[in-house]
Amino acid sequence: MHMTFTKLSIKHSKAYQAIDEATSKTETDIWVIFRALRDSHSQFGLRPNHMHTLQAMLSFLKPGQGETVFASNFQICRRVGGIDERTLRRHIDRFVELGFMTRRDSPNRKRYRVRSSGGQSISYGLSLSPLIGRANELMEMAQEVENRRRDCIFVRKQILTRLAQIEEFWPESTFPSEVRKTLRRKLSLAEYHALHAKAQAECDLMSTAVDVPETTHLSANDGQIARHHSKSIKEDIDLERSQKPEVRTLTSICDQATALAPKTLRTWEDVEHHAKTLAPMMGIHASTFEKAKKAIGNREASSAVFLMLKFGNRIRNFGAYFHSITLGRRVHQFDPSRLLERLANSEGVPT
Repeated sequence: MHMTFTKLSIKHSKAYQAIDEATSKTETDIWVIFRALRDSHSQFGLRPNHMHTLQAMLSFLKPGQGETVFASNFQICRRVGGIDERTLRRHIDRFVELGFMTRRDSPNRKRYRVRSSGGQSISYGLSLSPLIGRANELMEMAQEVENRRRDCIFVRKQILTRLAQIEEFWPESTFPSEVRKTLRRKLSLAEYHALHAKAQAECDLMSTAVDVPETTHLSANDGQIARHHSKSIKEDIDLERSQKPEVRTLTSICDQATALAPKTLRTWEDVEHHAKTLAPMMGIHASTFEKAKKAIGNREASSAVFLMLKFGNRIRNFGAYFHSITLGRRVHQFDPSRLLERLANSEGVPT
């Protein structure tokens, strides 16, 4: 009839990793079982107050003297922290209902143990043997709860990373603020995954490069690298100058943008100023336009605005598309000079 709860044999203790290092992997104790129930209490509809009551009751158990609590309701209430007896009875009823505790009432409702001369005993009180018997179940459930908690944190961080990318490259988007409002609530793992899918789709629309570029290691000294870099810059500048589209060609082909100009566009400065005015009207944030100018050049960024107006009926989102061809994955595919030349040939416009 006696039960030693200090070390209880558990067949599948690997389900919960809260066992003390000094304890064998196949053994655990009553407090490990309590912590497993505490970590998964919401799965049983229990509240923190229920766990405080159970913790107080467990504190009355003594190693080698069984798993029955003999303390009176008055003593338990005091140890919990002064709760009233009605609340204690409700808590006990809840544990009995869930199968974590059983009542063994004596004829006079007192809690005690009696022994015979032959060593047999009868215990009257609140037995916690059902709780101990469900140790494996509780530890497995606690591990599931912990895994789900970690997965929620992981997916949430992924969502926040995507939102930061959208805010950086597409400041005018309202999507990040809407998602952040949703993240204020405690969400399920399925809800986090759904939000992450939406954020990823938004990033795909932007065509934002999210992969970290691989670092290229060159076996050269600093002087060689500097000379090579200087030479590359000069070659790029010469190539850029030879491929710049003409103002007349741009304004003739992109007559939609030209028609909105307050004056005749004669120089590239006129074109850039007009493109800067058109960009916000098309949903392109001013900061995105400035980043594009630095990334691909003033003329290319301005030409992109003019060309997008020409193909306006084919573009669903001007802001996202502009980012895609100037800062995103399609930046290497966008060549305004070649596009203008092709359009000029097809429309018979002199270049």
